[in-house]
Amino acid sequence: MNKIKCECGHVNPEGTVLCEACGKPIEGNQHIDGNDKTKLLNMRYDGSARRSQTYKKSIIDKTWNFFSSVKVGVWLIVLALVASAIGTIFPQEQYIPANAVSRDPAIFYEDRYGIFGQIYYQLGFYHLYSSWWYMLLIALIGISLVICSIDRFVPLYKALKTQKAKRHETFLNRQRLYSESENITDEEKQQIVQALKKQRYKVRDEKGHILAEKGRFSRWGPYVNHIGLIIVLIAAILRITTPMYIDEYMWLREGEQQVIPGTHGEYYAKNKDFILETYDKDNKRFEEAIKEEGVVAKNFETELVIYKEKAESVAGAEPKLEKVKEGSIRMNHPMKFGGYTLYQAGYQKNEFTSMSFKIHETDDSDETALGSFTIDLTSPKSEYKLDNGFRVVIDQYYPEYYLDNGEPRSKSKYSRNPAFVFFVYPPNSDKPEISFVGIRKNIDATGENEYKLGLQDFEMRDVSGITVRRDYTLPLFAVGAIIFMIGVIQGMYWQHRRIWIHPKKGNLLVAAHTNKNWHGVKKDIELAISDTNVKMVKDQQELPD
Repeated sequence: MNKIKCECGHVNPEGTVLCEACGKPIEGNQHIDGNDKTKLLNMRYDGSARRSQTYKKSIIDKTWNFFSSVKVGVWLIVLALVASAIGTIFPQEQYIPANAVSRDPAIFYEDRYGIFGQIYYQLGFYHLYSSWWYMLLIALIGISLVICSIDRFVPLYKALKTQKAKRHETFLNRQRLYSESENITDEEKQQIVQALKKQRYKVRDEKGHILAEKGRFSRWGPYVNHIGLIIVLIAAILRITTPMYIDEYMWLREGEQQVIPGTHGEYYAKNKDFILETYDKDNKRFEEAIKEEGVVAKNFETELVIYKEKAESVAGAEPKLEKVKEGSIRMNHPMKFGGYTLYQAGYQKNEFTSMSFKIHETDDSDETALGSFTIDLTSPKSEYKLDNGFRVVIDQYYPEYYLDNGEPRSKSKYSRNPAFVFFVYPPNSDKPEISFVGIRKNIDATGENEYKLGLQDFEMRDVSGITVRRDYTLPLFAVGAIIFMIGVIQGMYWQHRRIWIHPKKGNLLVAAHTNKNWHGVKKDIELAISDTNVKMVKDQQELPD
C-alpha cells in the first residue's frame, strides 16, 4: 500500500484527502471528495482515506465499492418498498379470510380477484414477505448498511481520535467560518479560551494552538441508526425460521382434538364448544348488514383445553397427554401457553359430520327401508356392506359441491355441502346402479334404477378457525427500534462543533466547523470573543467568489 508523506512529516494512508496531522489538502487527491472544485473543504469524513475511494482493482474491491455506495443502498430500499407495496395489493396467504370460498391460495385469489388474482398467485406475491427473493433483498440492504458503516466509521474514528490542535493555515482559511484579527494579546486569547470552557467546550492547547470541541458523540448518530436498522433486518430475516417465528392456521371442530401445528407434536388442543352470538334482526345499527348477510356476529369464542405430551411417544401409539390449560378464546382475547398464542380468527357454522342413507325400491311410495348405512364424513370409507346383501361403493365424493360449467366439483375439502356418486350393487349382482345424491339432490343417472338412496339423518357441528403464533423476534425488533431512536436523538439534538485558534505573528486566525446548526456555533464564537478585539468569523459560503 502506497503511503503519502505530508510536508509536516506525517505519513498518511493512500487515498487521504486532508493530512491526518495538520489538515493540509493532499495534492492529487482533492478530486476524491470534490475539494478541487470548491473553495471550502469537504469535511464530511475529515478527509480520511476510505477503502471504497482507494482500491478499485480486485473483485473484492469492486464488490465493496458497490455496496458502500449510498445510491446503491437507497435503490435497494426503494426496491424493498415497492415490493412491500405490491404485497399489500391483495391479502397475503395467512390473511385469507376464514369465510373465503377456500383458503387454498390457488383457488382463493382467482375466485376473489379474477385474472389479476391469478397473476398475483402465479407470480408468488401471495407469500411475498417470506419469499427467498424478498429475504435476499432485505439481506442485501443489511450488507449495504454494514459495508457503508465500516467504510466510513473506521477512518472517521481514526481521524477524529488523532486530530491535533495545530492545523495548517490552508486548512483554516478554507473552513466555512473564518476570520483573521491583528494585534491580539495573550490575555484576549486566554479570555476566549475561558469563555469557550464555560460553554462546555473541551479545550486542547498544543504550543499555543487551540482546539475547542464539543458534541463529538453526535457524529456517531447515523452509525447507531445503522446498528438499529441492522438488528431490525436480522429480526425480519429470522421470521422465516420456524424456531423464531410461527404463524399457522388450524380448523378445529367441536369435540375434536388435534395436534397444534408448529409445535412439533408437543401440544394438542381440544375444542369443547364453539359459541356464536349474533345481533338481533331488529338492531338498527346493523340492519343493512343483516339483510345482506343474514346474521352479523356479535361474539364468537371457543372453549379450549390445551394438552402437552408427557414424553416422546412410540410411533403409532396414542400419545400420553397432560392438561396444561383450559379456557376460552375470542376476538382480541387470545390464550397464551409455552411461548405460543392462540387467536380466535374465524369460524364455520353447520359443517356436516355424518350422513345416514337408506335404500328403498324406486317404485315404493312409502320408501320402506331395505337397509341403511352411515358415512363418517371426517373419514369416509370407500365401500359399505349391508346385512341384507346390498353393497354401496362411493365412486366420487364432493365435500363442498358446486357445478363448474356443468361439471361437479368441490370448493374445499370441508363437508359444507356434501354430494356423492354412489354405485349400488343389489344382492347377488355385479352390475351397479349409479345414483348422484346430495342435499336436496337425488338423481338416477340412467333412469332405470330399481333401487333408490334416500337421506335419513345427518349430524352437524361448528368449526373454529384458530391462528397459532409464536414470535421470538419481537424483542429484537424492539431493541433495534430503541437503538435506532437513540441514534436519531443523538444526531438530531446535538452537533459536533470545533473551533480552531491559530496564533500567527501577533495575529490570530479563528476557524470553525460543525456538522449542522451553523447559527449555533456562530453564537458560541460571538459570545466567546465579546469584549475582545478579535473579529467575528465570516461565513465564507455566503461570500461572493
